[in-house]
Amino acid sequence: MARAGRAGPWSAVPGQDGRRFVVTGANSGVGLETARTLAQRGAHVVLACRNADKGAAAARDIGRVDGSVEVRVLDVSDLSSVRRFADEVGAVDVLVNNAGILGVPFTRSVDGVELQLATNHLGHFALANLLLPRLTDRVVVVSSQSHRHGDLRLDDLDWQQRGYSPYGAYGASKLATMLFLAELQRRLTAAGSTLRATGAHPGSTATSITSSSGDGWFAWVGSWGHGLVGMKPAQGALPTLYAATMDVPGNTYVGPHRLREMNGWPTGVGRSRAALDPDLAKALWVRSEELSGVTWPL
Repeated sequence: MARAGRAGPWSAVPGQDGRRFVVTGANSGVGLETARTLAQRGAHVVLACRNADKGAAAARDIGRVDGSVEVRVLDVSDLSSVRRFADEVGAVDVLVNNAGILGVPFTRSVDGVELQLATNHLGHFALANLLLPRLTDRVVVVSSQSHRHGDLRLDDLDWQQRGYSPYGAYGASKLATMLFLAELQRRLTAAGSTLRATGAHPGSTATSITSSSGDGWFAWVGSWGHGLVGMKPAQGALPTLYAATMDVPGNTYVGPHRLREMNGWPTGVGRSRAALDPDLAKALWVRSEELSGVTWPL
C-alpha cells in the first residue's frame, strides 16, 4: 500500500469519471473534503446530509468541478429517513458511511435506539444493506481509533444496566462499525459477490465533531487538541479516499501512518482484538437486523 516513505505520501486520487458516490455527512469536515476531492476527480457525488440548507452550502463550497454534486436529505439516525433515501437514490458505485456524532448526552433516536449507536452504526448498517443490490463496487466504513476502547455489550446496547458514558458509548458505536466491516466482507465473500467492504479512520483531524457533544468545554479542548497535533480535513480525508478508490482487498482498514495513527498519510493499519472477534461480529449483525428491520439482501 502506498504511504509516506521513499515513494512519497499518497494523495493522487485516481480519476473517477462516470462513477457515482454517496457520502453521508458530507456537509462538513472529512465528509465534505471526501466529496470535494471525488467531485474534482470527475465523480458524481451525492451529498447525503441531515440538513438540506447545510448540504446546499457544502455544494456551493465545493463549487465548479470536473464531476458534479447533488444534495439529498438523509438522517442516518432515523430509519424511516434511511429507507426513504435508499428508495430514491438510484444506482451507486460506492457508498461512504462517514456521518457520525461524538460524546452526546444519553438520548434515544426516533426509533428508540441509543443515539450514538443509531447514528454511527445502525443507520449505516441499514443503508448499506438496502443499497447492496444497486452497488457496483464497495462500501466504505469510516471508523475511529476510539473503537479500541469500545465495550460493546449486546445485552445492554441502550446502557440501562450500567451507567451511561458519552465517550464509552462513542467507543462502543465505533467498535460496532469495525465489526460490521468484517462481517459484511465475510458475507460478501461467502455469497460470491464481487463487491467489497473497506474501512478507514481519519486519525486526529481538526473537524467540528466534538461540537456534537453539547459540552462546550469538551468541544473547545477537542478542537484545540486536534488543531495542535492533528491534520487539516483535506489530509484527514485521505484514508477514506484511499479506501474508496484504490484497488485494495475487502476488509482493508486504512489510517494515518505515524504518531500512533494520529497523523500522516494513508497506510494499512491494525484494529483491536475485539474488532477481530468473528462471533461478536455475527451476533451484532443479527441484533442489528432485529433493531433495524433490514436483513441481508444477497
